[in-house]
Amino acid sequence: MIVVVVLVALAAVALVAGAHYYIWRRLVRDTTAAGGTARKAGTAVVILLPVLTFAGVSVGRADTPFVLKQVLGWPAYMWLATLLYLLLALLVGEAVRPVLRRVLERRAAAGGTETAPAEEPATVGAPAAGPPDVPATAPAAPAAPAPDPSRRLFVSRVVGGAAAAAALATVGYGTSNVLRGPSVKRVTVPLAKLPRATHGYRIAVVSDIHLGPLLGRAHAQRVVDTINSTNPDLVAVVGDMVDGTVADLGSAAEPLAGLRSRHGSYFVTGNHEYFGDAGEWVDHVRELGLHPLENARVEIAGGFDLAGVNDIAGEEEGQGPDFAKALGGRDPARASVLLAHQPVVIHDAVKHGIDLQLSGHTHGGQMWPVNYIAQAANPTLAGLEQYGDTALYVTRGAGAWGPPVRVGAPADITVVQLASRQA
Repeated sequence: MIVVVVLVALAAVALVAGAHYYIWRRLVRDTTAAGGTARKAGTAVVILLPVLTFAGVSVGRADTPFVLKQVLGWPAYMWLATLLYLLLALLVGEAVRPVLRRVLERRAAAGGTETAPAEEPATVGAPAAGPPDVPATAPAAPAAPAPDPSRRLFVSRVVGGAAAAAALATVGYGTSNVLRGPSVKRVTVPLAKLPRATHGYRIAVVSDIHLGPLLGRAHAQRVVDTINSTNPDLVAVVGDMVDGTVADLGSAAEPLAGLRSRHGSYFVTGNHEYFGDAGEWVDHVRELGLHPLENARVEIAGGFDLAGVNDIAGEEEGQGPDFAKALGGRDPARASVLLAHQPVVIHDAVKHGIDLQLSGHTHGGQMWPVNYIAQAANPTLAGLEQYGDTALYVTRGAGAWGPPVRVGAPADITVVQLASRQA
């Protein structure tokens, strides 16, 4: 096992080193003069960035001062996002590079080359300019113009500059998607067993808030304000609320005490709660006025059961999901809604006759093209899908993990409106 871990670590280091060498080659070596100040400065930056990123990611997992996690976290994770899109842009540039060179070569060939003017013929009968035994010398050729930068250098600078601009613009756009807060989505889910009196019941679903070193109290307040603006009947917080301890993030989570709904707010753990002390967070959200559902259920006035299960990450601590405990003994004639952080438990929900499962975890992929990996690892990446008699809705989440960047997967809070087929 240790050998496997070491090999994986070495492979990761080799991959990161190779990526940075490629960036140095295309953005520094190919665009600057050897031995020049620009090349030395660029080389130093390319060496510093992976070191800074490794330090930032490492302290984020270690028991280090929270302020250090904040100071190192921003540049570390922002560079990770920039690295991704810079590599993608440079790879596209590899296809553009030969085309651009060919265009420049054709333009140069079409323009032709200038030749030195021909020597004027001597006037007939004119005396020789010098002594007859000294041959006349040819006029000196005009001085050649100073050479312009080579086409290769020009192409490298154009492609490298365009790639850098595209990467920075993409990361800037993705960061603004996170920092301006989640948008509101609305979806209607018909439930066969839902009583007519509960038709139109609205559940505000929020997941993956990810309060931590990068997203703090202001982010929590934006989430709360957005939820309250929808005037929901019930709020469901389906995991990954935090990335850290109550000691570091308790004050950042305080705005959640301001959540307002007709039937209260409910919480289930996500995998990130188990990175720290999940038990502490369960106690803390209870103090904030949320109701934790630890493999438990409640009857909601109006005629449906609301159940919640712990995240599967809790299995290592003996606190994993227990469907029998959460759903055992309930009246199967009543409609049921399950809160479960990860969509992968949908098959257990189907076995236990759940009508609707509400999940998060996937972030909708968060950053294209990572969404293809997330899609392969989850039954549903985002949105509403049907599995047998059970509907599964997956929200993209309200925050971000790692880089505070979202590209192609904007943050959302979803108002799920339950519809009775008897209405």
